[in-house]
Amino acid sequence: MLRITGGQRRETGADGEWVTRRIPGASATKVYRCPGCAQEIPTGMPHVVAWRPYGDGGDRRHWHSSCWDRRSHRAPRY
Repeated sequence: MLRITGGQRRETGADGEWVTRRIPGASATKVYRCPGCAQEIPTGMPHVVAWRPYGDGGDRRHWHSSCWDRRSHRAPRY
């Protein structure tokens, strides 16, 4: 199931429910480490931010777009 609300999407899959936001390259101003592959997401690279729909958002993680799309095929590497 996918529901879009103001730039955010709510997704439900085998790994539960998530809220996601696609970050365009021009807005990617910090370096992050992807939990899917444990590699850096450099500045300027479009990517996905995902978090659980409950809580304070402190569990937000930045993923390579391709890692997010393939997350159900492997375990995350936090």
